[in-house]
Amino acid sequence: MNPIFDFLVEPYQNYNTLDIVLEAVAVLLGLLSVWFAQRDHIAVYPSGMLSTGIFVYILFQANLLGDMLINAYFFVMSIYGWYFWIQKEGNQVLNPIAKMNSKEFKWAIVLFFGAVLFVIGIYLFFDKWTDWTAPVDTFTTALFFVGMWLMARRKIEHWIFWIVGDVISVPLYLYKGLGLTSIQYLIFTLIAILGYIQWKKTYSKELQTA
Repeated sequence: MNPIFDFLVEPYQNYNTLDIVLEAVAVLLGLLSVWFAQRDHIAVYPSGMLSTGIFVYILFQANLLGDMLINAYFFVMSIYGWYFWIQKEGNQVLNPIAKMNSKEFKWAIVLFFGAVLFVIGIYLFFDKWTDWTAPVDTFTTALFFVGMWLMARRKIEHWIFWIVGDVISVPLYLYKGLGLTSIQYLIFTLIAILGYIQWKKTYSKELQTA
């Protein structure tokens, strides 16, 4: 058989059927959520919340505590983002697509390093800082923490954090035997690039209209 196919499928021989189905559903919902995000559609949040809820369970089993925590964080932040995005005054959207301001940039730095310290503490508490994936997972988790916050704030720059984190996550999940999730992050990368381009175009049009 194809060695790449064998590499992707072999780890699943030790999984039960329910876990395989759950990962597949979570991946599909995650892809759908990012697709909605690219189009600046509010459905990004309900689809994303369902996906992240499932991934909390999956990632705990895979000992990827950083990504487990970020999925829990995504779930909570999605509630805030959902509320932030739907704010209107008449027919006018109060929080359209925008760029980061200096205050948000400073908060992004604080959130990044705060997330790094927090995830390291979690790994040490559970005595899981035993593999090279731990610091990598910690770094991507911090990127995603900032990216999710900026997305909830409807800032263009959130796509940059997604792109970098997604690229790193592809080999990470392959190594952990989560082939479907690895493919998901590869597709996430492509959609995130398109999303960044699309949001910049939308922002430029809004500036011209204003």
